[in-house]
Amino acid sequence: MSIGQLETVPFQSVKDGKVATIPTHLNFAVYDNTGTRIKQVNQIWGDSNYGTAAINLEKGKYQLVMLAHSSQKNPTMTNLAKVQFNNSIGYTDTYLYYGTLNVGDEPLVLSIGLNRIVALCRFVISDSVPEGVTQMKFTYTGGSGHFSALTGLGVTNSTQTITTAVETGQKYSVFDLYTFLHHDTGTISLTATGLDASGNGRYQKKFEIPLRLNQITWFSGAFFAGDDDTSHWTANPNVSFDMLWGSEAFYTY
Repeated sequence: MSIGQLETVPFQSVKDGKVATIPTHLNFAVYDNTGTRIKQVNQIWGDSNYGTAAINLEKGKYQLVMLAHSSQKNPTMTNLAKVQFNNSIGYTDTYLYYGTLNVGDEPLVLSIGLNRIVALCRFVISDSVPEGVTQMKFTYTGGSGHFSALTGLGVTNSTQTITTAVETGQKYSVFDLYTFLHHDTGTISLTATGLDASGNGRYQKKFEIPLRLNQITWFSGAFFAGDDDTSHWTANPNVSFDMLWGSEAFYTY
C-alpha cells in the first residue's frame, strides 16, 4: 500500500516561494474485525520507503488506518476509535484514511488518498514583544487532542497547551494552534499568556474563537498593548480560498 495523495497538500508543494510543510511521520495500522490492532508500521520523513508499506496478512477482512502528521512522536493507536495525541507529542496538520480490506489469495496493491481532519487557529500578535516576555503559552479547550479514525472527529474534551519561545522586540508573531473538532464547526476557549523567564504570567487575554474543519482561522490583534477588556471586541470574517486549505477566515481582536 502507498500514499497516493494528501487532500489539498501534495508532498511537493510550493506557495509564496516556500516549500509547503510535508508531514514528517506516517503511520499504517491494521485492525481485525473486532477493532484489535494486529499490525502497525511507522515511518519518518527521510526513510527510503517513506510513503510505501508492505504488510503480510492472512485471508480475511480488516480495517486499515493511515495517518500523516508532523508531531514529535507517533500517537497512541491501540484503539482505532480513540487515536491519541497529547501536549508533549504536539498537535500538527494531520491527515487520515480509514477503510476496509478484504484479503484473499491475490495481493492487494493500494494507492490511497488521505484527508485533512484538523482545524487551525492561526493566532497573530501584531505588536512587539515587550522586554521580559520570553514565551507565549496558549491553553485552549473546546476541541480534542484525540480523534476517532472511524469519523475523523474529536472524541474527548481535551485541554490543549502549546508554549513557544519569543524574543524581545519580535513583531508580527504567528502561532499555529491545531485541534480535532467534535463536529465540522466548533469554538475554542483560548487563554493566551505572555510568560517571563521564570514562567510567571506577565500578560494574559482570553478569547472565544470559532473554527471550521479544514479551515485556517486567522485571529490577529495587538496583544501587549490596549484594553484588557475583550468583551467589546468585534470579529469581522473575510473568507478566501487557499490552495493548501479548504478556506481561511480572518478575525481581528
